[in-house]
Amino acid sequence: MSTPTKTSSARPRRAGGKILPEHARAHNRALVLQSLFSDGAMSRADLSRETGLTRVTISDLVAGLIADGYVVERGVREASGPGKPAILVDIARAGHRIAGLDLSGSDRFVGAVLTLDGEIVARHEVDVPADPAGILPAVIDLARAVIADAHAPVLGLGVGTPGVVDDRGVVLAAPGLGWSDLDLSGRLEAELGLPVLVANDANAAVLAEHTFGGAGDDVILIRVGRGVGAGLLTGGEPLAGARFAAGEIGHVTVGTDGGPRCACGKIGCLEAWLAVPSLTERLATSDDPTGVLRDAGERLGIALAPIVGALDLSEITLSGPSDLLGGALAEAAAETVRTRTLATFHDGLQVRMSAQSEDIVLRGAAVMVLSGRLGVS
Repeated sequence: MSTPTKTSSARPRRAGGKILPEHARAHNRALVLQSLFSDGAMSRADLSRETGLTRVTISDLVAGLIADGYVVERGVREASGPGKPAILVDIARAGHRIAGLDLSGSDRFVGAVLTLDGEIVARHEVDVPADPAGILPAVIDLARAVIADAHAPVLGLGVGTPGVVDDRGVVLAAPGLGWSDLDLSGRLEAELGLPVLVANDANAAVLAEHTFGGAGDDVILIRVGRGVGAGLLTGGEPLAGARFAAGEIGHVTVGTDGGPRCACGKIGCLEAWLAVPSLTERLATSDDPTGVLRDAGERLGIALAPIVGALDLSEITLSGPSDLLGGALAEAAAETVRTRTLATFHDGLQVRMSAQSEDIVLRGAAVMVLSGRLGVS
């Protein structure tokens, strides 16, 4: 076979070959777990109807999942007619925990122990070291503290971090943390002896919004804090981009009328208009705070309109301080997007605040582990 002549930056071609029996079994296990995760306890007959798999196949799969500790029997369903009552099975929601880390804070890193339903049962924090050389050791120590507090088998560790992260958990670039081409997933797995899933913090957040926050399958989540980033789902699947940098919208120029200077050196970047520090500073020196918020919302709408139009998104979710992002800012963003896209399709576009507040990245980390380890989301 000849060697491809593409550049080293090109992605490898997807491997061909037959679908092996173990692949089909893994797919079917994920179907069963997804049904139980979404709908709760049900009988084996219910699972057969829900998944389209035969009862023999379901019985075999459930037996294997019980043996592996992922599924438990919950007793019998209340009888509603003649015949033997059905035995209900469910995911062993109390049998495992998930560890999550949120590295997006400018002052503190946060870790948590979560249930399989995304509920936080323990929380740990650590100050971000001033010396970049101390950041990775601090992250490892935080992960160890979280795992030690789990008091149940840990299914895996999910990490949401600033920066561009590839599909292997390598942080390609995170200037704020001083990281470049850091195999964060590999380093943490070697230290902790657990499966580790790593993603950009905004990409983790949009997973949480989809699984736990009721977002649809075609959504963009704008995460606003020290910087501005976005996570995208199209058809219910994360959109990563050719270089894993989809959603890096903070340094898109949003106007030709000048504007504040961005930390990157350009004039008028979205981040310079919308990031919490710069927005707070302008509000503090303005006689028209509503006008400042509407202006920032309009700039956000300018950046989002082509994305909404190109991807036919159904909603925009904002994650960050609600006193800044809600109200006038969100209304101005929605109005701007609508006036800059095809009205027939986007008049009903939703722009709303996430209800998951500061825990959204941690809960997204849990979704990453659920998806990577059990195939559910």
